[in-house]
Amino acid sequence: MSLLQTPQKPAKTRRRLAFGPVLLGVAGNPVVRATVTKSSLSRPVVRRFVPGTDADAAVRAAADLNGAGLRLTLDRLGEDITDPREATATVAGYREVLQRLADAGLTEGNEISVKLSALGQSLGTDGPALATHNAAELAAAAAGVGVDMTLDMEDHTTVDATLETLRALRADFPRTGAVLQSMLFRTEADARDLSGPGSRIRLVKGAYAEPASVAHAAKADVDRAYARCLEILVGGQGYPMIATHDQRMIDLAEELLRRHARSAEDAEFQMLYGIRTTEQQRLAQAGHRVRVYVPYGTDWYGYFSRRLAERPANLLFFARSLFSR
Repeated sequence: MSLLQTPQKPAKTRRRLAFGPVLLGVAGNPVVRATVTKSSLSRPVVRRFVPGTDADAAVRAAADLNGAGLRLTLDRLGEDITDPREATATVAGYREVLQRLADAGLTEGNEISVKLSALGQSLGTDGPALATHNAAELAAAAAGVGVDMTLDMEDHTTVDATLETLRALRADFPRTGAVLQSMLFRTEADARDLSGPGSRIRLVKGAYAEPASVAHAAKADVDRAYARCLEILVGGQGYPMIATHDQRMIDLAEELLRRHARSAEDAEFQMLYGIRTTEQQRLAQAGHRVRVYVPYGTDWYGYFSRRLAERPANLLFFARSLFSR
C-alpha cells in the first residue's frame, strides 16, 4: 500500500494528533514562556535543538557540520518583533554572521533562512513592503559572499505576502528559495506553480497551529499531502529540498529521485539540528546532499516550542532531562 493510500487511523490515534496544537496553545501562555525561558534546567535541553545564542555559536556549528560533510542553513531566531528597529537589528545580525562565515571560509554550499516576520512583515500595512526591502538587502549580502537565502514560511495568513516577496526577490536573486507546508490545503497548487526551472523549494509538513478551514487536521492527511507535493516537486524542473525526519517520506523521496533520474546535484534532504543525526550521515554517505537547519539566537522559545509540538518524543526528552536532575 502506498503512502497515498494510507488507511484512516483509529479514533485513539486521531485524538493524539491534536496534541501538537494543544501544546502550542499552552506554550503561548506568558507564564509558561517565562517559566521555561528563565529556568536554568531548560538550557541544556534547548542546546540539543539550538546550538547557541550568538554568531560564535553559529560559526562553530557550521564548522562542525561542514567538517562532517553536511551543508547548513542558518536561522537567526527572533520572529516576534514589534518595532522596525528590531527588523534593522535582524538584518545587521545576519550580515554579521555572513561575514563571519566568509572570514572562516565556510560559505561554499551554505545558506541562510529568513522569516519575513523578523524583517517587519507583520508591522502594519507597510510591513510587507518593509520586509521585502530588508530581504532584498539580505539577499544581496548573502550573494556577495556566495551564500544562498531561503524565505521561511510562517502561518497561513502570511503565505500570499511571502510568495509575493519571493517573486520580487527572484527578479534579481533567482536562487532565492521558499518553503511550502503540506498541511495547508493550498500547497499542492503552490507546488505546481513553483516547480519550474531553477526554483528552490523546501517542502515541510508544517509546525503551526492552523484552523481546520485551511489545513489538514489529521497526521495521516498531512502525510498523504506531503507525498503528493513531493511527487510534484521531484517530477518538476526545480530544485526540491526535502525537509523531513519521517523515514517513510525519506524512503519515498529516494525512490522518486531514482525514478526521475535526479542526480546528487538535483535535490537535497534537510533535517533540523540535533534530530536524527545518524540518518543525516546515512543519507550523506549514500551520496545525497544533506543540509542541516541550524537556528541560533536569544529568542529561541517559539522555535523550541514548535519542535516539542511536532513530535511527542521531543517533549518526553525535555521532561526526562528536567526531572532527572
